[in-house]
Amino acid sequence: MLTHAQPSARAGTRAWIGLAVLALPTILLALDMTVLYMALPQLGADLGATGTELLWITDIYGFMIAGVLITMGTLGDRVGRRRLLLIGATAFLGASVLAALSTSPEMLIVARALLGLAGATLTPSTLSLITNMFPDPRQRSMAIAIWLMSFSLGGAIGPAVGGALLERFWWGSVFLLGVPVMLLLLVCGPWLLPEYRDPSAGRLDLISAALSLAAILPVVHGVKQIAKDGPQVVPLLFVAAGAAVAVVFVRRQRSLASPLLDLRLFADRRFTGALTSMLLGMVTLYAFTFYFTQYLQLVEGLSPFTAGLWFIPLAAATILGSMAAPLIARRHPPARVIAAGLVIAAAGYGSLAFLGVQSGLALLITGGVVVAIGINPLLVLSTDLIVGSVPPQRAGSASAMQETCGELGASLGIAVFGTLGAAVYSARIALPEGLPHAAATAARDSFATAAALAQDLPGPLGTNLIVSAREAFVAGMTVVTVISAAVLLGIAGLVLVTLRRVRPHSAEGD
Repeated sequence: MLTHAQPSARAGTRAWIGLAVLALPTILLALDMTVLYMALPQLGADLGATGTELLWITDIYGFMIAGVLITMGTLGDRVGRRRLLLIGATAFLGASVLAALSTSPEMLIVARALLGLAGATLTPSTLSLITNMFPDPRQRSMAIAIWLMSFSLGGAIGPAVGGALLERFWWGSVFLLGVPVMLLLLVCGPWLLPEYRDPSAGRLDLISAALSLAAILPVVHGVKQIAKDGPQVVPLLFVAAGAAVAVVFVRRQRSLASPLLDLRLFADRRFTGALTSMLLGMVTLYAFTFYFTQYLQLVEGLSPFTAGLWFIPLAAATILGSMAAPLIARRHPPARVIAAGLVIAAAGYGSLAFLGVQSGLALLITGGVVVAIGINPLLVLSTDLIVGSVPPQRAGSASAMQETCGELGASLGIAVFGTLGAAVYSARIALPEGLPHAAATAARDSFATAAALAQDLPGPLGTNLIVSAREAFVAGMTVVTVISAAVLLGIAGLVLVTLRRVRPHSAEGD
């Protein structure tokens, strides 16, 4: 076990090579969340999966990651972060092969669940190891920028990678991407990555681990169901049940000498302010990604592969915003850098308020690029503040909290803004005369359903329906982008208040 380096220590070449090794599984984890969408039609036909089974194949991965992140982050502090990372890499490799060779929907669901469990060991371990490998604030900030850029890049290129693989290979090939990456991590990790664990950590409280799972999973499941079907009784009950268990979880943590989640972390304004800001920022970002994808495929009529290629400009903007943020924060207070970026991102959202059915891709892509450039300083610098504001022995727990907020933010963004946009869509769509009642009801409920119905309707009836549906969808998207801009401006104010005393990294490193 290595002792924690002094703040003045600077990482050498070995640490940067180690960061490259850590970046690869980070790209893979994010890619694995989106690459599957391209394979669903093929694997659904080959395995004979029902609609419900396809939903479980898609969602169980994210459910398991969200449910056990806190447990795995704290476990890494106790048993060793490198050890947990390598155990997770082994499990991820085996689960990837199992998923690729699945012969039934049930087998694939189990494999995806195992992938989620393994993935939950990888993400907090990689981020917490970075805090040990790069004790210098300026180097750590740049390393976190590269790590976060890798995660964003993986999510952005997932659809394009999936489309390219499926043009040449069978659906299982999208899962085999994990095999060479995990083999590289297993070979290079013991040599390049340091080991760290909390020497004073107590035993893992299994009851707390179970409570955290029972709190997070119902909330994530309920929110996802609300995103799909709107606010109904059953998903709302799931959210309420999860919240009730969360209260029990918090009370238990206060009574334990060695809690699963150290609630004292929230006493630090930097930690709480950065965590809250990231959660709200992720809400708007994932809502935009949801509408961006829908616009490309249903308004512009692009194929999934072509739509995936249009994520590449956003990936380039993500790289620019991620890499520029820590460099600027060396001379300017992080709060000002984050706030300035959020104002830029809000302007990007504002520009999308002028998007129309006939606008073409130029305005959409330009606005999306501006959003990506502006919002990434928030993601990079807030992550740096979250893991940098806690003692080294709590870095795993802090990393897990950061990742959990990201998962919840993604789910909330699609649920809240998806429901809002759907409500505007239903209110604004003008159904053409002569449309059968059942078709009219279905078309009013969903833009995707309306687009599918329009293809089967004769002549002018189908044309009028799809034109009206597109206009109603864009109206809903406009409302969402305007509110997203307002939310970002509110986050900017929150950041300026809660993080105003954080100094530039040049001052920290002196």
